[in-house]
Amino acid sequence: MQHNPVPAEGRKKPVNPAIRLARWTLSRRRTATRLMLQGACYGTGTAAVSGITVWLQHLL
Repeated sequence: MQHNPVPAEGRKKPVNPAIRLARWTLSRRRTATRLMLQGACYGTGTAAVSGITVWLQHLL
């Protein structure tokens, strides 16, 4: 008959949802920053093209 030893780690206590959310947010900070910068660049480009288009239409 085999004896099952207690696992080395044991059972972990449930983590507070606020702590879990903070860890999740910190681990994805770089991705979020990259996506915000990409969105800002797309928005700036769209605004510039729209402004030039309106200006050209006004001239013609």
